[in-house]
Amino acid sequence: MASRRPNSFDGLGYRGRDDPLYGANYPVRSAGAPAELQHHHWVTTPPDIPGSRNLHPGARTPQYEEPMGESGGPETAGGCDAPQPGVPPAEQLNRFAGFGIGLVSLFTENVLAHPCIVFRRQCQVNYHACCYHLTPFSTITVMYSITKAQGVKALWKGMGSTFIVHGITLGAEGIISEFTPLPRELPHRWSWKQLAGHLLLKGLTAAVALPFYCASLIETVQSDIVRDDSSSGLLDCIREGLARLLGVGAPHSRRLLPLSCLLIPAALHAILRYAVAASFQQVLLWLQQRGRKQRPDPSNPLDAYFPELAAAWVGALVADLVVFPLETVLHRLSLQGTRTIIDATDGVVNVGTSGSPLVLPVNTQYDGFFECLHSIRRKEGRAGFYRGVGALVAQYTLHGALLVAARTLLRLLLLNGKMS
Repeated sequence: MASRRPNSFDGLGYRGRDDPLYGANYPVRSAGAPAELQHHHWVTTPPDIPGSRNLHPGARTPQYEEPMGESGGPETAGGCDAPQPGVPPAEQLNRFAGFGIGLVSLFTENVLAHPCIVFRRQCQVNYHACCYHLTPFSTITVMYSITKAQGVKALWKGMGSTFIVHGITLGAEGIISEFTPLPRELPHRWSWKQLAGHLLLKGLTAAVALPFYCASLIETVQSDIVRDDSSSGLLDCIREGLARLLGVGAPHSRRLLPLSCLLIPAALHAILRYAVAASFQQVLLWLQQRGRKQRPDPSNPLDAYFPELAAAWVGALVADLVVFPLETVLHRLSLQGTRTIIDATDGVVNVGTSGSPLVLPVNTQYDGFFECLHSIRRKEGRAGFYRGVGALVAQYTLHGALLVAARTLLRLLLLNGKMS
């Protein structure tokens, strides 16, 4: 029987021309490169997991040459692009490294650093304290005394509510961007109109999540001594946030400020923090790429993930330091009138109660944003805006140390893999 294949048959390229099985306009399998450049290549891309994004837009994903069968596809059992024997597992190593590095960063930022966030917020709202905790050394001492008296969970309180607020923020950002022309991500070549819309989206998202953020703030600073574990649950943040939004639920003090007075400070805080962090991150990445003597290797996890993580770490640190005074004012206004009782951040111990730390009520009487600014500067000085900044330094020191440890471990694994 004579063969029905034409003389011009060339495998994958033939499918895009006249093959009736696939149609005349069937696209050649691609991962982003032009069709004419992909003869005899299958291109695979890693999934979008934390830490595994392609940091080099100009470089394509590594392509592996595969033997072609008579049918025009790879010689696999099911006709799909399964990995061939003998192909080095570089792609699997990159995926594993990206997932591990991203997991370490997220775990450190949201779990291990949570005690520093709790203590920092307590210092910001405690206007009674004599010690401002401007260095991490005094911070660690008082955190240890609180943990020793109340247990380890005293510094991990409210962690579930912080995850809920993150989820509400991401969901609100996605919904607003779907129903409005505000871009969720900026393109490579953006215009000022797109930038303004993107920043406006960040501000609107912070305004939507504001009542739940206030409820989470109360959970993180409330002392465990007065907390009722039997009536507290994981979804209390949502319930308390809706109660404050609708003005129902437990009665608060008359000094409770309406949410309308907090919308502008919350939106301004979110926009400034995002803008400063993103700007420093992009500048550091540009300087890092400009200063390299040789081009980075996208297949090397050390070149692919750590420059972005290091730039994001520096950008977040600078942004938190810049907006720290604004965050102090926002937290005090959000907590006013909620009848919250916090731990004494001076490390004072009451001997009459079996060595448990003293608790203090938050009884501020600010009329608004500007009155709070003037009151802090007049009564506490300029350093009063930076109460608890030592906890922030300790938080980012821990985060940076774990990133360096993860980079060192990955480098050792890569060296062992090359030697073997």
